[in-house]
Amino acid sequence: MVELSSETRFLHAIEMGLGAWQWGDRVVWQYGHGYGDAEVRQAFQASLSEGIRFVDTAEVYGNGRSERLLGQFLKETEQPVLIATKFFPLPWRFGWRALPRALKGSLARLGVESVDLYQIHWPSPMMSIDTMMEGLAECVKSSMTRTAGVSNFGQSRMLEAYSALARHNIPLASNQVHYSLLNRTVEKNGTLARCKELGIRLIAYSPLEKGLLSGKYSPASPPPGSRSRTYTNLLPKIGPLLKLMTEIGQDHGGKSNVQVALNWVICKGALAIPGAKNALQSQENAGSLGWRLTEDEMTKLDAASDAILQ
Repeated sequence: MVELSSETRFLHAIEMGLGAWQWGDRVVWQYGHGYGDAEVRQAFQASLSEGIRFVDTAEVYGNGRSERLLGQFLKETEQPVLIATKFFPLPWRFGWRALPRALKGSLARLGVESVDLYQIHWPSPMMSIDTMMEGLAECVKSSMTRTAGVSNFGQSRMLEAYSALARHNIPLASNQVHYSLLNRTVEKNGTLARCKELGIRLIAYSPLEKGLLSGKYSPASPPPGSRSRTYTNLLPKIGPLLKLMTEIGQDHGGKSNVQVALNWVICKGALAIPGAKNALQSQENAGSLGWRLTEDEMTKLDAASDAILQ
């Protein structure tokens, strides 16, 4: 385990943030059906009230709407908020200068002078990792972002990014990846362990597997939209895991499946960023903090998860 750099240490002190993917997204989340601007404003305010001050967004979420909404909400609060956003390597973006240009656009939508974390959303065949890291380094040097991270990078690409940034004397702050009880790829392939070893914060998106781990969906009542197609094969298998989560939650004073699922991610050493469409979801997410699953419970949850994923 390397000593954490002073620039990135703040990320390791955060156990949970708020993911803003749902804010404005109509494709996966059907924004505008059952929730809208007023509800996500309440989700933001409830998160702050619960002490959750790290919000992760991206320029592509809702075609910029997520960033604009967050910008509006930031104007309405006096509380300090840590902001993370992402650069999407669209095909017409070439050269390292595309990154500072894109970040300027994000900062304008957010209404801030800098963010705390700027991430590459996905690796791209259109732009080399060296070029991307050069662009990120420029964003750090020009004080538009405090730290630089990646997202959806496998272990070898992550190490390449780590080395490329090191040549600019900048630490790789984070790797944001899909991680939940129903998707443990980063744990099984060594990415999580390598992150811990190098002081890279692993940020877990979709830690509730888009609501599947809440227990509110079943084969007879699947989630709406594209999520139902994604999870057709998984839904019939998750019953035993959900039952175990409920039992474990009862042993912790009536914690919900959502709270058990998020606590599991935190206990694994990742920073969970569940989304929230309304204040109730924010409050439930926050109930994952301030307690810990036992080693025995973690072992049982791992085994129940393995039985599904094999």
